[in-house]
Amino acid sequence: MPFRRWLRSVNFAIEGILQAAKTQRHLRYHFISAAAVLIASYILGVSRMEFLIVSISVIAVLLAEMFNTAIETMVDILSPEYSEKARIVKDIAAGAVFITAFGVAVIGYIILLPYLRAFFYTGLHITKHSKEEISVIAFVIVVILVVITKAYSGKGLPLRGGMPSGHAAFAFSVWMAMTYITENFIVSLFSFVLAVIIAQSRVITKVHTPWEVILGGLIGVSSTFLLFRIFS
Repeated sequence: MPFRRWLRSVNFAIEGILQAAKTQRHLRYHFISAAAVLIASYILGVSRMEFLIVSISVIAVLLAEMFNTAIETMVDILSPEYSEKARIVKDIAAGAVFITAFGVAVIGYIILLPYLRAFFYTGLHITKHSKEEISVIAFVIVVILVVITKAYSGKGLPLRGGMPSGHAAFAFSVWMAMTYITENFIVSLFSFVLAVIIAQSRVITKVHTPWEVILGGLIGVSSTFLLFRIFS
């Protein structure tokens, strides 16, 4: 069916991300840095346009690192033995990553410097955000945490197996976000029941162990809860 083929393609795409994160130390550092920069931007209260520029810049660095990984892998397949031309190709790809990272660092400096200067002189004042905005950043952070944890555990596929359960993480993150957004007991209870059903289904189908589901749920709940407590 088309949906199953689409889901399979998504699984392959995410597996590519995880494979790069598992094998490339710098990509893991970039993911961690991306989470730190996005949260810092929320704390400092950059404007929406500035946040958009920061987000696009972060994506550019991640894409450059992944393209570099793909090029290096292809070169190793085509030229398993040492070759001067292969070395040049790898150096050019690495240079592209360096230029991207350097440019993003300059952009970050230009955007964040006034806010950091204000923090230095007046102290830290955490900017408050709408619940919808917090939900978006919570989803992004949960995605990054799941990718990083799966990369370090080195087991399972992104949508099937491995530590932690991404389905459980997202389900319980949505439950916590819905609780804060609606402030309605019935909606919160219904969301919680759905999250439990999703988590339980991963165990019943033997895709995940109970501990993988529990860890995923804790990642989703704790990160979303902390972000709402900080920014709302």
